[in-house]
Amino acid sequence: MLYAILCYHDEDLVGSWTQEQDAAVMQKLAVVQDKLTRQGRLGPVARLLPTTAATTLRKENPPVVLDGPFAETKEQLLGFYIVDCRNLDEALDVARDLGAANPGGAYEIRPVGLLNPGGLKP
Repeated sequence: MLYAILCYHDEDLVGSWTQEQDAAVMQKLAVVQDKLTRQGRLGPVARLLPTTAATTLRKENPPVVLDGPFAETKEQLLGFYIVDCRNLDEALDVARDLGAANPGGAYEIRPVGLLNPGGLKP
């Protein structure tokens, strides 16, 4: 079953990292990603740009377009992983490995009901 592992963290804190600190975290995360890739279990991974680059479409009548994220929160959605796991326990193990590489924040784990990979090429 596919699981989405949604990565939440304090955007201001992560944005304040030096290039060296950010690169060190990315290198640690790459170790986990490489392991999952070798196992054939890693799907799409995305690191989102800051919420200052976000636009929200409120589904009102008529729809309203707003700058910024939908809600004010302490932690923002900074990215996600799609991972193939046998069950929730296995998905939690992956999230723990990611958390060991990038402490702080939170991971939300959700089963994926539908994945349409489309034809986009990064």
